[in-house]
Amino acid sequence: MNTDKILLDHGSGGKMSHELITRILLPNFDNPALSLLDDGAVFDINTGKLAFSTDSYVIDPIFFPGGCIGDLAVNGTVNDIAMCGAIPLYLSAGMIIEEGFSIKDLEKIVHAMAKAAKEAGVDIVTGDTKVVPKGSVDKIFINTAGVGSLPDNVNVSGHRAMPGDKILISGTIADHGMAILTQREGLSFDSEIKTDSAPLNHMVKKMLKTCPDIHVLRDPTRGGVATTLNEIAGQSKTGIRIYEDKLPVRPDVAGVCELLGFDPLYVANEGKLLAAIPSDAADMVLDTVKNDIYGKDACIIGEVTTDHPGKVFLQTRIGGTRIVDMLTGEQLPRIC
Repeated sequence: MNTDKILLDHGSGGKMSHELITRILLPNFDNPALSLLDDGAVFDINTGKLAFSTDSYVIDPIFFPGGCIGDLAVNGTVNDIAMCGAIPLYLSAGMIIEEGFSIKDLEKIVHAMAKAAKEAGVDIVTGDTKVVPKGSVDKIFINTAGVGSLPDNVNVSGHRAMPGDKILISGTIADHGMAILTQREGLSFDSEIKTDSAPLNHMVKKMLKTCPDIHVLRDPTRGGVATTLNEIAGQSKTGIRIYEDKLPVRPDVAGVCELLGFDPLYVANEGKLLAAIPSDAADMVLDTVKNDIYGKDACIIGEVTTDHPGKVFLQTRIGGTRIVDMLTGEQLPRIC
């Protein structure tokens, strides 16, 4: 491959496509299912239920503090599977690459994907690469899909939130959205704000071992905590009360949000989860999460109620109450 740029020939399906796969993709993702280089992957699974999810990543910029589009794409789909209560097993990866894209940058992205997959304990077993003329796509877009096995005793869904459940958040909010915004706008501050992108499947496995009857698991990505809680309230036809003084926000992130006029409740997260947990197990699950590398700042931020079905309301620091609605419009385009 005597070029440092992606050419249309790399998407031709011919010799240069093969060189791209064998030089960059296969060495990073190598596993028995992928190494056959068939049109799809065949793998053995235990008899039982499967979870399946897919997502596309168009984030801008593609490199940002704490990560890049590659590890974000792997972590995002791993987490979507984990939020079903399932154990992620296999991923696919599809890339649409702009002609002229840097081979060096592609290698960085693929390496980040491989590293993220290894940490999550999943294999990338199949994929696809397309190259389009310059200007037809912005640098690189990635689609990942994944499957995972679902234990028989696990039943996690947004419609299962029940009055009395405690609402847990696994850490500080708004980190990812503010990291992308400050990088995109070229803003600098005394402390670097980094993405929180991370695989949460190991944390979820430990949570479900502590309490198999966790009712809801969700990752509050686009639309943030506020929108995700509204979705849960709507699905379960319950109310959700959260407390302003319990919301974990890093001081530097809070400062940037205040400066730029953003409410942290609506800013995207990529390495946090929300859980609705029966009250008698909430403290045990919280302890479990706080002992995880990605859950040190976890806390209980509210509870599920019978009041205001389908609504989320916030108890403010001064004792008042206000309705927290879903995000309206696009707050930060191309955030993931």
